[in-house]
Amino acid sequence: MSFEVFTKQRSPLPDEPYVTIQKKGIFALNAAAFQALGSPEAVELLYDRERRLVAFRATAPDSPYAYGVRPNGPNARSYLVSGRAFVRFYEIALDTARRWPAELADGMLTIDLRKAGTEVRAGAGWG
Repeated sequence: MSFEVFTKQRSPLPDEPYVTIQKKGIFALNAAAFQALGSPEAVELLYDRERRLVAFRATAPDSPYAYGVRPNGPNARSYLVSGRAFVRFYEIALDTARRWPAELADGMLTIDLRKAGTEVRAGAGWG
């Protein structure tokens, strides 16, 4: 019997802001994206139909359109926002989890769905 060393390591999380849309419609913001928004307790979800941009805007947790932001585990390196209803309403494809680079503009963190995004698989880094 011959053993080999497993040499594939988890990819380091990028220092640039990224947002992943998971297959179940959950948004995962990496630490850089979360910090770019000011580390909010809640966000509003916005969509520009013409340019196919998804935006996140920090808001108070008691705002009428607030979605809570929660850490992804006790030692969180990403933060989750439930977006299933949003993704369904705007008919955003959920065939596979995808990650997009995010940009901060006018106080909102945006991702451009006109770009394909990078396919992400479990264990490959969600944020």
